[in-house]
Amino acid sequence: MTPERELTRPVSLTDARGRLNPDAVGWSRRPLHDTAGVGRAGWGRAKRWEYWSVIGPRFLVSLTVSSIDYAGVEEVWIFDRETGREWAKSVVSPFARGVVLPPSLGGGEASARVGGLEVTISDDGGHAGATRLRVRIPGAEADLRVTRPAGQECVGVVVPWSATRFQYTVKDVALPVTGTVVVEGREHPIDDGAPAWGVLDHGRGRWPYDVAWNWGAGSGVIDGRRVGVQLGGRWTVGTGATENCLFVDGRAHKISEELAWEFDPRDWLAPWRVHGERAELVLQPFHDKTSRTQLGVIAARTDQCFGVWSGWMATDDGERVRVDGAVGFAEDVHNRW
Repeated sequence: MTPERELTRPVSLTDARGRLNPDAVGWSRRPLHDTAGVGRAGWGRAKRWEYWSVIGPRFLVSLTVSSIDYAGVEEVWIFDRETGREWAKSVVSPFARGVVLPPSLGGGEASARVGGLEVTISDDGGHAGATRLRVRIPGAEADLRVTRPAGQECVGVVVPWSATRFQYTVKDVALPVTGTVVVEGREHPIDDGAPAWGVLDHGRGRWPYDVAWNWGAGSGVIDGRRVGVQLGGRWTVGTGATENCLFVDGRAHKISEELAWEFDPRDWLAPWRVHGERAELVLQPFHDKTSRTQLGVIAARTDQCFGVWSGWMATDDGERVRVDGAVGFAEDVHNRW
């Protein structure tokens, strides 16, 4: 396990031709990459998105604002854990019409208004401040405020498949959320009697057409500390980069080893195991959010299993931090895009 290079100064993700800047390869504790140049190398391979998942004691909310150059793929999903009901809408818009995405994280508002779906993501004070998430679809809406506690770190990683295929991702987990969800005309607080947690996946890059990945995240207060779990797999193998990280009271503890993932594609609600030298984790799912898309050249399959984590992850100095009770998800995705 070779530690990845930690970046501490702003850097451009791309060079003047839109190819990967070698100086951008590494990881950081805050967003440092200027990603405005991902479209310079030609049309069709640039992928840009903002994804948020919010897990409350009763309601789960997720939203996606994205452009894959030749289309926009937008989604809002609200799930009631108490009743099992869900409100969802996905829209594919030609050439990402109706979609606005800032060139870099914290560089402005992201929004989608297309096909009866409305999403607005606005930062108050840039990435380091609070973020407001507003969504509206038929039968449901939400207005949520995500806060970043003092000293909160994220993990930003460049995954370098090649000079022309690369991804910059920012994962930010264990973020407290307040606000309201409205379903069928009735308003509910997102943090009704227990904390609600937000997870960000910010992405800018140039992707191969066919790719698969695993991603997992978890948040909670355990033994008096705010603990965040960030896990990834498959898509980073062989690149020298990983997106694995433990957060303790907002401090990032980067894990540079590729962790092993074990799950049963015949039974998505069976326990998932993720393990390695610095992690031994199990997710017990309670809901599988499935998504299937087949639209010409675009094909996507996602099984995102929400549940409760148990086990431990190790800090930089070797302390094994329990994650028992952290709520979150693990997913298996295969895209052709």
